[in-house]
Amino acid sequence: MSRLRILVIEDHHALRASLAALFEAHGHHVDFAADGRSGLQLALAEPPDVLVLDLGLPGLDGLAVCAGVRERADRHVPILMLTARDALVDKLRGFEAGADDYLVKPFSGAELLARCVALAGRHRVGQPHVLRIGSLAIDRRRGEASRHGDVLALHQTAYRVLVELAEAWPRTLTRSELAARVWGDEVPPSDPLRSHLYQLRQVLDKPYAVPMLRTVHGVGFRLEDDT
Repeated sequence: MSRLRILVIEDHHALRASLAALFEAHGHHVDFAADGRSGLQLALAEPPDVLVLDLGLPGLDGLAVCAGVRERADRHVPILMLTARDALVDKLRGFEAGADDYLVKPFSGAELLARCVALAGRHRVGQPHVLRIGSLAIDRRRGEASRHGDVLALHQTAYRVLVELAEAWPRTLTRSELAARVWGDEVPPSDPLRSHLYQLRQVLDKPYAVPMLRTVHGVGFRLEDDT
């Protein structure tokens, strides 16, 4: 496991101390900020490999910090949001602001560490905001996808499905893995992917000669380069 530079924006002193001990014990470098404004400045000045961001912060709250990083950072910064709130609507607000993952307090140090490592690997630390696969371009800063230069009119969840498939490319994601990436621990019942995959196909593939979203029967879904 490579050494990560992790920025923690958390106003609770005891939690900051325990996170410092956790990350440093596993060889990672940790920077801290105790409020939203200074945390946003640090994240923009020296983008970390992973940003661990509390939702309830003085100054700017976590949602505002997350949105600021997405709007102003010159690269994609994986963001793990921490909160005491566990309602689905709060998680969706975090994802709308640009969070990549979500962890509800109280949590185990082992789970936090594992999620940080996974985020850093999954998002290919420091990669540009724009993911490109063939004619497809996904601008994660703007929350916008295009194909052959045409902006794709995707609903929010269909866009998240597309981003997860693009970040996993060229690997195939199982149905359960894809659902967990999109909804975390709050996966809706009764095949929630069906309607969003249908909408994604209508926008991503139907207008074009070569489809990109492929169903791998008995396995899951993946994107294919159309060039």
